[in-house]
Amino acid sequence: MTKKANQSLIDTALVERVQQTFASSYGHAPTHLVQAPGRVNLIGEHTDYNGGFVLPCAINYQTIVASTARKDNLIRIIAVDYDNQTDEFDLSQEIAFQHDRMWPNYIRGVVVGLLSRGWSFAGADLVVSGNIPQGAGLSSSAALEVAIGQTFKELYDLAINGVDIALNAQQAENDFVGCNSGIMDQMISVKGEQGSALMLDCRSLEAQSVAMPNNTAVVIVNSNKKRGLVDSEYNVRRFQCEQSAAFFKVPALRDVTLDMFESKSAELDSVLAKRAHHVITENHRTQLAAELLRQGDLVQMGQLMAESHHSMRYDFEITVPEIDILVEIIKSAIGDRGGVRMTGGGFGGCVVSLIPADLVDAVKGAVEEHYQQQTGLEASIYVCQASGGAGLIQDIPASARL
Repeated sequence: MTKKANQSLIDTALVERVQQTFASSYGHAPTHLVQAPGRVNLIGEHTDYNGGFVLPCAINYQTIVASTARKDNLIRIIAVDYDNQTDEFDLSQEIAFQHDRMWPNYIRGVVVGLLSRGWSFAGADLVVSGNIPQGAGLSSSAALEVAIGQTFKELYDLAINGVDIALNAQQAENDFVGCNSGIMDQMISVKGEQGSALMLDCRSLEAQSVAMPNNTAVVIVNSNKKRGLVDSEYNVRRFQCEQSAAFFKVPALRDVTLDMFESKSAELDSVLAKRAHHVITENHRTQLAAELLRQGDLVQMGQLMAESHHSMRYDFEITVPEIDILVEIIKSAIGDRGGVRMTGGGFGGCVVSLIPADLVDAVKGAVEEHYQQQTGLEASIYVCQASGGAGLIQDIPASARL
């Protein structure tokens, strides 16, 4: 069954731009328009690749792919957001990694993965664009990967389910692109639900919808601090977590209880002990947060988010001064009526605040008044809605269905 996207949460100007670029470049309208959302993680940072728990929601910022099937084996791509750069490759030939530019590799990697999993399809003409801020930790890369997987599912009626689209997308990022990401970003892009967060067990891939309280806003603030270390340090943190799990003789840190940690932490390297302490306590916080969110308790949720940020700052050591300043500014504006924390891989990027809707203006005003003055950087503010996952966009013009 084809999953349809909620048209009201999609940027119509973005859709029109993709359609127009497709028609002017290929000489006809696309037959399919697919979207996949970015995400923000409310709590549960660096727990996913440790087999743990995360609590993200999809957001109403998307990657859009317009497409038409071809009768040959050629894949042609136009990237609107990169000045209409193009990429082209043949399914019957080896699909190589592109060293001179990165964006085609996310697409190539997804196609390689689908082929390696035994799916059969011919070529396609594609146009890709999106409005997810890149480099901000809101998973623009995962949204692109998922959108491409969803596109080939729709174009060729592949009997691939959402979880396998997500797993294939993760494989593309891990094995083809070379970033050892966990499964969270791709899973929430596939399985997001409007008005809800998703409690995801990253080991079993069991997902539970967690309804967001009424009149609650998700406000994402991009520090616009360049995230120069994130890829290398991400892989370092992942290796440190693996070393810590090996010390405790368990498959992943998800299997270490706080009692186990406290009984043996003195024997563990001090840096590894801090990394493990973050993951172990963050897993506990995330499970508790899902219950608090269901209950609509933003006061206790805010305390957990504050503890999470403190742990990322001092145990996992992935925040930067600009991020810490943003958190303090927003916390001063909301008091105990909500929460704020860094979100994403770290070393820059965004903070997320979960607040009553009547505090949105106060948060925006505080950030605009104080952040640039204290850091020299201008923040970007996004007031988001929890949105549905990847799917076919409705209301495609009749001419595009021919």
